[in-house]
Amino acid sequence: MKEMILLFDGVCNFCNFWVNFVLDRDRQRVIRFAPLQSEAGKTLLKKGGFSEKDFDTFILTDGEIFYTKSDAGLKVASVLGFPYSMLKVFSLLPRPLRNWVYDIIAKNRYSFFGKKEVCRIPAPGERERFLG
Repeated sequence: MKEMILLFDGVCNFCNFWVNFVLDRDRQRVIRFAPLQSEAGKTLLKKGGFSEKDFDTFILTDGEIFYTKSDAGLKVASVLGFPYSMLKVFSLLPRPLRNWVYDIIAKNRYSFFGKKEVCRIPAPGERERFLG
């Protein structure tokens, strides 16, 4: 399987929860991570044609295709395998509806879940999975 990079808001507690969730379940070690605020994150944002300042989504890329919002979440779930891949059933819902729910959470993530002062620092066993 092709390596993928998950770009996430490095100061968002909710986003960091999901990074930890993926780290614990990505048995094939297909997904690497880059905070949106990092140099690697900014380079990938630019490559994908995204704003380097407005972090209202996480982005998953395989180097060619950039998935955002609910599409990114469903793609991550499919990479994690069973039972998470069962979430692909939600792809039957119209994308505007899926993204509407996603946007509500994304716009309120700091007030719902809090925010860190600095980006997440990977633990020693995780460092090779993170881009700087």
